[in-house]
Amino acid sequence: MLTVGFDLDMTLVDSRPGIFATFRALSLADGVPIDAAAAVRRLGPPLEYELANWYPPDEVPDAVHRYRSLYPRHAITPSPVLPGAADAFAAVRAASGAVIVVTAKKGDLAHLHLRHLGLTPDEVYGLAWADGKADALRSAEALAFVGDHVADMAAARAAGALAVGVSTGPCSASELTGAGADVILEDLRDFPAWLAHIRVGREVSGS
Repeated sequence: MLTVGFDLDMTLVDSRPGIFATFRALSLADGVPIDAAAAVRRLGPPLEYELANWYPPDEVPDAVHRYRSLYPRHAITPSPVLPGAADAFAAVRAASGAVIVVTAKKGDLAHLHLRHLGLTPDEVYGLAWADGKADALRSAEALAFVGDHVADMAAARAAGALAVGVSTGPCSASELTGAGADVILEDLRDFPAWLAHIRVGREVSGS
């Protein structure tokens, strides 16, 4: 089966407004001066990486728990779907394929975003980053992985999947290319045409 993986934040959903609001809520609750604007410019790595900028190492695990407890109330409703996400899922399904979401976000929080936006993947792999993303893609035998971060491109290549970069997140097209992207799309509105091209190429080659 043709399987395509998608990152979540800044690939399928513009989670910046919701993440900004959650960091602000955490900052107010804890009395810690978190720069929420700086945090949302660095989306991609696991939450622990960002909170380590604001909390002593021994306080990070508890801060992660408090952040995640605030997240459903503050982050889901303000975060819109990115252009082309629904059509990208539909294009994979039209090719009798499977859609997986592979994200550093905790799985239950990822599901909240996806349900709110009306996006229904076949599988969600949460808390996956770097080698974890590559492992998930290998497990699913993914043909391609679509993401906005240089780490997504590295994970795709490590898994032997096509690395599809979208210029909707913190990394520029040149950064994504430098990280090994096989193709750069402006956003997911270009994905169905790219997938159709890849399918034709596979049929011609007999693979």
